[in-house]
Amino acid sequence: MGRTEMTLEATVNSSPTTIAELVGHRTTETFALLDEESKREIRRALLQAVCIPGYQVPFGSREMPVARGWGSGGLQVTLACVGADDAVKVIDQGDDEGVNAVNLRRLVTMSTGIDETTEVDEATLIQSRHRIPEDDMNENHILILQVPVPEPLRGIERDIRELARMHAEADYSRMWVSLYEDKVRNGVITQSTGYPCLVASRYIVATTPIPRWDIPRLHQSKFLTLFGAGREKRVYAIPPYTDVEPLTFEDVPFEVESADGATCRLCGSSDSFLVEMPGKQESWSCSDTAWCRRQRNT
Repeated sequence: MGRTEMTLEATVNSSPTTIAELVGHRTTETFALLDEESKREIRRALLQAVCIPGYQVPFGSREMPVARGWGSGGLQVTLACVGADDAVKVIDQGDDEGVNAVNLRRLVTMSTGIDETTEVDEATLIQSRHRIPEDDMNENHILILQVPVPEPLRGIERDIRELARMHAEADYSRMWVSLYEDKVRNGVITQSTGYPCLVASRYIVATTPIPRWDIPRLHQSKFLTLFGAGREKRVYAIPPYTDVEPLTFEDVPFEVESADGATCRLCGSSDSFLVEMPGKQESWSCSDTAWCRRQRNT
């Protein structure tokens, strides 16, 4: 019997654990759906993103049990960051009971066994689509935003090489021109969701389709904000206590959305982000349903 045959026989007679180690499989159940190598790669990309606020870091986006464009990037970031002692809150447009939020929350909790919650003060990880919760968050929170289009300059330039040059040289003059043309054409800057912001006086970022109402909450925030774009295979971050400045002109102050005189029909609030009820004119409600529910109970 040759050396190769002896080695093969020894391998076959080895314990199942040894065989599993030889072929690179783990004998324990995978925590948080993704394999450990995938999670390590995502965490390395996130560390780079935190070190360079606003910089888009490429990563190997995995196939997920949700379609790209439905939160696969945010989901991968959540699964890479989650630990056994965490509690997760997932919202869609401020609603904990939206179809997207319920399915993503169920996937996270079923693959980890961690607690789920609708309350910000009970959560450590908050994954969101298009909103930042109304409640104050602190250093113990990580906000993870799902990103459909991470490139803030996509509307003014399509060439990837030119976009890379513009970011490398901080050449954002065309973005300023775009805002100026918007102001001249419409009398006001009409861009609302995804308003461009300068992070740490260096990179312009896409804040995702959050309303302008939420942007001031990113400036010098106590919490870490992570952005995940699964379809575009990019992550970026805004670390705590980082300057986030919405692009605006000295004589055109930045303004958030307002509905003059409107109040929530459920809790009566006028100091939260309100959305108009579909099919009902002049009927408004809080976008953040958990916050609204708590206001009614106090």
